[in-house]
Amino acid sequence: MEGNNGSSGESNSRPPIPLSAAATTTTTSWRQCFSIDSVPVSCKKTLVRHQSLVKTKKLDISVKPNLGAENHDADFVPIVRSGAWADIGFRSSMEDVYMCADNFMSDYGLKNATDGPNAFYGVFDGHGGKHAADFACYHLPRFIAEDEDFPVEVERVIASAFLQTDSAFAKACSLDAALASGTTALAALVVGRLLVVANAGDCRAVLCRGGNAIDMSNDHKPTCSKERKRIEASGGYVYDGYLNGLLNVARALGDWHMEGLKGSGSDGGPLSAEPELMTRQLTEEDEFIIIGCDGIWDVFRSQNAVDFARRRLQEHNDPVMCSKDLVDEALKRKSGDNLAVIVVCFQSEPPRNLVAPRPRVHRSISADGLRELQSFLDDLAK
Repeated sequence: MEGNNGSSGESNSRPPIPLSAAATTTTTSWRQCFSIDSVPVSCKKTLVRHQSLVKTKKLDISVKPNLGAENHDADFVPIVRSGAWADIGFRSSMEDVYMCADNFMSDYGLKNATDGPNAFYGVFDGHGGKHAADFACYHLPRFIAEDEDFPVEVERVIASAFLQTDSAFAKACSLDAALASGTTALAALVVGRLLVVANAGDCRAVLCRGGNAIDMSNDHKPTCSKERKRIEASGGYVYDGYLNGLLNVARALGDWHMEGLKGSGSDGGPLSAEPELMTRQLTEEDEFIIIGCDGIWDVFRSQNAVDFARRRLQEHNDPVMCSKDLVDEALKRKSGDNLAVIVVCFQSEPPRNLVAPRPRVHRSISADGLRELQSFLDDLAK
């Protein structure tokens, strides 16, 4: 993701983040954040919050409702299997970070009070440096896990965690100016059959239901009419497709160092950290979800990505290999950005082959044809 006037340099001081690697599968109970050149830290369940974050007020978050789950799938229990892959691409530095946790509650020392899976997945696309992406990857899931209302009020908790992460990073930047940067963020939670996707920026999540692509997020670009209205109502403007002439996204975490983007009042500034949420009750028709930074979606349309991933999963049924296949294909298509993608399967079996119903064809025989047929049958009778 791009930003015009963000700093491109990085200091040695880094937000905490677990050990990195090029790729991971999380079919066992573990969790990691991934970026290039990250460092290991302690993963104890502690977090220092500044005064404004001790108590979090209830948020009035609009959530897009479930898009039509059927009653006969009430007994369906998803079986989550995830894999991820990242590549620096044609950029000189890597600013994409991702995290997979198939057993989220166990990983964070919580008692699983729900039937079925409890998983967290996130992608973070940094700009002006990778500190904000590292910080969000490490702290966002912690804010979720430490909220006493989780997992009862999943939507409110995840929305609150985005805003708390943004405020906490502002505090960190006030203590260390070298951290100044920003990041888009998309997080997906699977709690039982409930899928919740929270997005701030231009990362994207696409669900595959019976071979059909269903967007579980919207790209927050300054040129979108809804975002432009919000930006202008907050005192900002859109110039040449960029927010205040600086950023090509309308929502992001961080960027506190950029004048005029973030506000301290209740209305905030033109650059919002508030996520847009979409929810869905998973059914037997839901096969997998693709979660990727914008470098993937620069060269894939949603349905195209689903079709491509579905074919690969039918071949090898491996979400890690499928993630790598998506990244490799994006590179072949000359994506010019960093690349990071997560594939989460909801079934143990590969996607089934889709058989298109054969249309009924009504055929008729002409009078001449009937006469020829009758003549043929009369000859046989002789």
